[in-house]
This record gives sequence, C-alpha cells and structure tokens, in this order.
Amino acid sequence: MKSERDFLDQSEAYLRGEMNALEKKVFEDHLVNDPEARRKFDEHEIFIGNMKSYGARTDLRHKLEAIHETINIEEVVPKKPLIIRLWDKYKINSLVAASVALLAVFTTLWLTGFYSKDNTSQYIALRRDMNSIRQNVKAQNALIKDINKGKNDAGTPSHYGATGFALSSNGYVMTTYHVIKDADSVYLQNYTGNSYKAKVIYTDPTYDIAVLEIIDKDFKEVGNLPYTFKQNAADIGEDVYTIGFPREEAVYGRGYLSSNTGYSGDTIAYQVSIPVNPGNSGGPVLDNRGNIIGVINSKQTETDGAAFAIKSNYVLEALASIPEDSLEKKLTLNKKNTLANLSRTEQIKKVQEYIYMIKVY
Repeated sequence: MKSERDFLDQSEAYLRGEMNALEKKVFEDHLVNDPEARRKFDEHEIFIGNMKSYGARTDLRHKLEAIHETINIEEVVPKKPLIIRLWDKYKINSLVAASVALLAVFTTLWLTGFYSKDNTSQYIALRRDMNSIRQNVKAQNALIKDINKGKNDAGTPSHYGATGFALSSNGYVMTTYHVIKDADSVYLQNYTGNSYKAKVIYTDPTYDIAVLEIIDKDFKEVGNLPYTFKQNAADIGEDVYTIGFPREEAVYGRGYLSSNTGYSGDTIAYQVSIPVNPGNSGGPVLDNRGNIIGVINSKQTETDGAAFAIKSNYVLEALASIPEDSLEKKLTLNKKNTLANLSRTEQIKKVQEYIYMIKVY
C-alpha cells in the first residue's frame, strides 16, 4: 500500500466488489498478514456502513417530505392519507434514528482520527518488536539459549522488548506498563549480557508504570544505586539524557526538556527533545546532576526528536502506593546521589550498570 488514501481506495473497491480475482486475493492476503491494515479495514467498513445507513434514512425522510408537500390540504378529507398518518406517527422515531446514525458517523470519524489528522498514528508507544527487526533469527536464539543456560523458556523467540532500570540494589526494576501488559514471562538482560528471569509485582496503567522483581537464583545484588529521583519539577531547557535499548546494545541519547506537558497537553508527562526509537520505552531521563526526572514511554512520529517521559513525581507517587505486604523484599529508594560531580562520560559508565533490556515472551 503506497499511502493511507490508496489503502482506503482499495478497501472501498473491495467492498463494492470492483476487484478482479487476483486483486481480491492480494488484498485479502495483505489483511491477513498485517493486523494494523485489518484493523483499519474493519473500521472503514463500519464507517461506510454507517454512512449508507444514514444516507438511506435521509433519503426516506426527503421522500416523505416531498410527498407531504404535494398534498393539497384543502382537498383532503378529514381522514389523512395513510402515508401522512404514518409520517405523523413515526416521524419522531425516524428523526431519532437519523440522529443516532449521524452521531455514529461522527463518532467513527473522531475515533479513527479524521478530525485530528490521524493523531493516534502520530503518538506511538516505544515497544520494540524484536521478531520483525531481528536480523539473524538463528543467532538470536542461540544467544538466548546460551545466556539462559538451558532454562525452559530459553529457546522461545522474544516478541518485543524495551528498557528498564534498577529501583533498588536487591532486584526491583522499573519499566513501562504497556511493555509488560499480558506478558507470559519477562527476562532482564544487563549490559554485560547476563539474563535474569523476573516477575511483575505492581502496575499502574494510569501512569503507564510497572515494577518488576528479579527472581532468578543467579542474580546477585548490585551495589548502591548512583542516581536518585528528582522530587521537584524540572525546568524547560534543562540538559537531559537517557540510556536505553532500541537495539541489542545500550544507546545513549542527549537532548533537553522542551515542555512541561506531554502529548496534547498531558500534565503527567514532559516532552523531551531526545532522539528515541522503539525499545527506549522504560528508560530513565536524567538531568546533569544524575537525578531521574522522568521515564520514557512514547514519541510523536511527525516531529523529529519529540519524545515523552512520565514525570518523576508521578513515578514516586505510584511507588508509594505499592502495598508493603505485596513485596517479598523491602523496596528502599536510594537517597544519595553520587553522580552530581562527575563528567557525563563517567556518569554514563556508572548508570549503564543499572539499565536492563526488557525481553517479553
């Protein structure tokens, strides 16, 4: 499909039965192989159906009105003709039905992004589809088998991945909710290549936050975390950076805080001008002094470098609401920042030890 318009034109041709057998087969195969295309086709089919329904109701109303106007009231006997009596009796129902159909049409247009110039396609969660971008399937599977040392899930290809970072030295890790939603199993891989099984212990869909706990017997507690969460609001123009896994190795991204609100004025998030890609979701955004000011969770596709990060105060609010009796180990956030007086290069060396690639199966 060359463009959205081409796809809609082909969808309408398919629905009208204007395709030959070969064109129909190619189009149907595309819908089977591309879930996003299937979704758009289904929405467009509903839209076309609503338009036809509304058109039929409107046409009926016009015909009834035209008949009504041709009647000479002075020549009509006291008993009104059947068509007029039917109109008088059911016109309210007809108008209500037409209103419902019209509402359905405009609702469909709004839900499909017609009035916002496809805004939903401009805002994407940064979950990395590892199956589609994996360059060498055999090598990837061999690597997973090796780092998991023969575990049951080791030979299963991962579906998608993202980034997470340590909350404490005893195995608690933060990432974004949309990454681990409906996951069967989750593994974390650190920058040295060691992989650990983890479980989800807390989620907050409103803030798009999830907390994991490493439950792998091979995991050993890491040292004291070098960073802290910033409790106050960050300032526009601040120099910030992130470390994440848009590919199979950690990638550093630098930029600045460009807005105190996220997508469409969302007050839960910042907008940061940092180049990010699928896989960066869940990565921390740090300021010059090594304070975490937010957590990357999405980007805007039509604006280069426009990413969004959940503000640190909302992250802290979510963490404070975790019931203590749901934790097997105490979750204690670090309050001593050891990055403040280090160069950026030295900061990155220390921070990357606590950043994980999230692999969801």
